[in-house]
Amino acid sequence: MNTIKLFLVACFVLSTLVSNSQTLSGKVIGIMDGDTFKLLTSDSTLVKVRLANIDCPEKKQPFSARAKEFTANAIFGKTVTINIQKTDRYKRYISDVIYDDALSLCHELVKHGLAWHYVKYSKDSALQDLEDRAKDAKVGLWRDPKPIAPWDWRSSKKKKKSRLK
Repeated sequence: MNTIKLFLVACFVLSTLVSNSQTLSGKVIGIMDGDTFKLLTSDSTLVKVRLANIDCPEKKQPFSARAKEFTANAIFGKTVTINIQKTDRYKRYISDVIYDDALSLCHELVKHGLAWHYVKYSKDSALQDLEDRAKDAKVGLWRDPKPIAPWDWRSSKKKKKSRLK
């Protein structure tokens, strides 16, 4: 009986590891914002992809348009590889994205001061290093003396809406 339990636990762990490391390739056919886009896979499946471990400015925040433009220039119309970490409640693939054979879109956005390292959900220490360098160099959104992180921006918008009700 213990052997069966051990076997089932091992199968569960292996399936979790395999599902967490799935990769897909496809052509980017739409840019929603700085950290979300549409990908058409080789079997013609359309998927939404949300970049993992980072958060770009929200639509009405400073540098939102610049982040979207950067993402479009980097990947629109190109074939990219996504390393899927999970699927979110909106059925988007939360992924790191590799383009031009070796560049991480997440790393490039943070490096250019167009996204925050989303520490709450990230274990990627390189992103923190890139963010620290961008802050020190006052690159992109770090030119602003008091930039507001997108998660704080969303939270303040929710509070404002609830006060109006």
